[in-house]
Amino acid sequence: MTVGTVAKRSEFLPFSRPVFGEEEIHEVVDTLRSSWITTGPKTGRFESEFAAYLQAPGALALNSCTAALHTALVTLGIGAGDEVITTPMTFSASVNVIEHVGARPVLVDVEPDTLNIDAGQVEAAITPRTRAILAVHYAGHPVDLDALRALASAHRLALVEDAAHALPARYKGRLIGGGYNAVAFSFYATKNLTTAEGGMLTGDPDFLARARIVSLHGMSRDAWQRYDQGGSWFYEVLLPGFKYNMTDIQAALGLCQLRKLERFQRRRREVVSQYNGAFADEPALELPVTRPEVEHAWHLYVLRLRPGTLTIDRNRFIQELSERNVGTSVHFIPIHVHPYYRDKYGFKPDTFPVAYAEYRRILSLPLHPGLSDGDVGHVIEAVLDVVRSHRV
Repeated sequence: MTVGTVAKRSEFLPFSRPVFGEEEIHEVVDTLRSSWITTGPKTGRFESEFAAYLQAPGALALNSCTAALHTALVTLGIGAGDEVITTPMTFSASVNVIEHVGARPVLVDVEPDTLNIDAGQVEAAITPRTRAILAVHYAGHPVDLDALRALASAHRLALVEDAAHALPARYKGRLIGGGYNAVAFSFYATKNLTTAEGGMLTGDPDFLARARIVSLHGMSRDAWQRYDQGGSWFYEVLLPGFKYNMTDIQAALGLCQLRKLERFQRRRREVVSQYNGAFADEPALELPVTRPEVEHAWHLYVLRLRPGTLTIDRNRFIQELSERNVGTSVHFIPIHVHPYYRDKYGFKPDTFPVAYAEYRRILSLPLHPGLSDGDVGHVIEAVLDVVRSHRV
């Protein structure tokens, strides 16, 4: 069977999938055979090795990036009556955590090229109630950190980075997460490094020491400190914390994935190069950008359809790729059009016109290190076939 002029794949190509080998299996089995499967020695090792990789002052392993962001805001003392500036072009978790602490999310539109928060518009959104800027490194392209740091410093605000997409991105030569402010990472199944579910918070060691208490019931000692040889059973609850700790089973995966990360990234860049080469001269397609001062993490390859060039919209484009057995996704449905935020804050689609306009023409193509050249070739041919079939 053929669709257009391209032979249909016999199997569906998923948008993303984790890449595990025997090393991960062995490390997990070793954990299961040990005397410790929850937060313990491997979690500690993962924290140390992750911090060393980033050249970060410290790291705290948690069960998700959402947990890392929430923990960061709680540790900073952000709560009712406060405001946190962030972007509408993100997954809901980035904004949900602001609601969780009782603060008000203040959205600022995005840059047309990177789809990151527009630092030039942030200052106008700052009020006496603003406590923090929560910046999201969209798709793996770092935000304009110099501009945001300057604003945070001038207005005495905390800068929290959502780096769910940004491992191992660099800004002006330095890995994202290598500084003293709070930076949250995701190790979800689709991420560049995965522990199935999981996350990490990096930053100042004193800040992380307080965050560690917040992240485990507000307790003064974790289970490893209490139950390992020489530990003490005694602990105190210092505040009403949360259950956000990472397990040693997850950390076992993370330790192996961290050692493979550079190889994974080489393959991601090879796939990106093939996509760019194939789509660069197609007038209907707009490629993702990379500014000269950054190194993109390439968590996502976000393609845009140029208005007026095709007889179909983005949704139909995605449907036709699915009919050719190519999986895609959309990153993201902007926060301000989701019913909860739309209704609570009275947003309209054009309240943030750049985010809304770009959302309507974006789609994310398959991008992971498990893609073969044949897989990439089929994605390319399927995309171009849809374009050829529906060109104006």
